[in-house]
Amino acid sequence: MTVHPHPTGVVTDPQTLRRTFAAFPTGVTVVTVGGPTPHGMTANSFTAVSLDPPLVLVCVGREAVMHDALAEAEHFGVSVLAAGQEPVARYFADRRRPLGREQFEFAQWRAGARTGVPLLVGAVAHFECQRWRSYDGGDHRIFVGRLVTMDRTSEDALLFVDGGFRRPEHERTGATT
Repeated sequence: MTVHPHPTGVVTDPQTLRRTFAAFPTGVTVVTVGGPTPHGMTANSFTAVSLDPPLVLVCVGREAVMHDALAEAEHFGVSVLAAGQEPVARYFADRRRPLGREQFEFAQWRAGARTGVPLLVGAVAHFECQRWRSYDGGDHRIFVGRLVTMDRTSEDALLFVDGGFRRPEHERTGATT
């Protein structure tokens, strides 16, 4: 399907825009904040920003509970989900899940070594971040964090593309690299 821009050059059809963005595969993360009212949210809008200083970003919709939680938090965590953690991704994307500490009863987690933010057990990578800056991003807010700690396993990451979860090709077919 071809996207036909508005005569001013602006794409005006949000559904077409969403479908076109969906062609770009991303990893799947759960972003978390700790404190007296911890919260987690599935996000695929996560990326590295800078190596020096070490910065990452996550984009959060303004209507999401996580938006206000991140705006108030000094620290946040990011758990990059493993290929077998699709149920965890779906759970933290479900707006009907309980809020506060109770939502973390679904998945095993550990407190981050430096910040205490919840980090999900079994994830491919973990990042503990100090909130550094935030920027307007239209209907989202862009939160930039400075890395405090990180770790990584050799597991394959869960992917999201064309509106659905995918496992790496070699895992789905049984092929090895």
